[in-house]
Amino acid sequence: MEIRGTKVIVRAPLFTSREEIDRFVNQHRKWIETHLKKAEAREQLKETVHKLTPEEVRDLADRARKVIPERVAYYAPLVGVTYGRITIRRQRSRWGSCSSKGNLNFNCLLMLTPPEVLDSVVVHELCHRKHMNHSSRFYAEVLRVFPDYREQHRWLKEHGDELMAMLGGS
Repeated sequence: MEIRGTKVIVRAPLFTSREEIDRFVNQHRKWIETHLKKAEAREQLKETVHKLTPEEVRDLADRARKVIPERVAYYAPLVGVTYGRITIRRQRSRWGSCSSKGNLNFNCLLMLTPPEVLDSVVVHELCHRKHMNHSSRFYAEVLRVFPDYREQHRWLKEHGDELMAMLGGS
C-alpha cells in the first residue's frame, strides 16, 4: 500500500479476494488517514510556497559544493570513517544518502536550513559508513557524534516539506 500524490494505491497478489483486501485496508485505516492528510498538506504547500528559479537552485548548489565538503571533512574523523565522492543534487524527497561504496549525496536545499540541521544530515550520512541501516546502533553512533540530532531532525520534519515544495518545476 502506498500514497501517491493524494491517492491510495493498494497492490495485492492476483488471486487475493476483495474481502481480504478490504480487511487489510480497514486494518490500516489510521495509517491511511494520517498519510493522506500529510500528502494533502504537501499538495497545498506546492500551490502556495515561493518557487525557486533555476538560477536560485544553481546558486544553492554552488554554495553547497563549497560548504558541504567542508562539513563532511570536519565530521568524518569524529565519526571515524572515510568517504568517497560527494555529490550535490536537487532532490525532491531526500536530504542525503550514502552508497555502499561510501559515496555521499546531499540535497542543495540543505543550504536553506540552519547550519546545525545541515550538520545533522552530514553526520547521519557519515554514520551510514558504519551501519547501513537505521538500527539502534546506528542512532547511538549519530547521537555520540551529534547529541542534538533529534532536535535538528525534528526541524527538518517540521519545515522540510515546505523547502521541498520550493523546487516546484525548476
